[in-house]
Amino acid sequence: MILRRLGPNPDPARCAGGRSCPDLFELIDGDFAVIGQDITDRILSALPSDAGCGPEERIVRVPRRTLVQARADIPATL
Repeated sequence: MILRRLGPNPDPARCAGGRSCPDLFELIDGDFAVIGQDITDRILSALPSDAGCGPEERIVRVPRRTLVQARADIPATL
């Protein structure tokens, strides 16, 4: 299901034992999976009127550093 990690590998010691370890992955079908802090309950009411979050979706916070470091690995084309 996971094709590859986007960005550098996190420090294994920092991620061990269930600690917070934001990450990005490209899936074999071309979609992406994100590990981040679930902020759905805190931000749902602040979404713009043309945005939505379905019952099976969650809004996650991804640290800027994680996304910026993964930028070079994110495909530029559809």
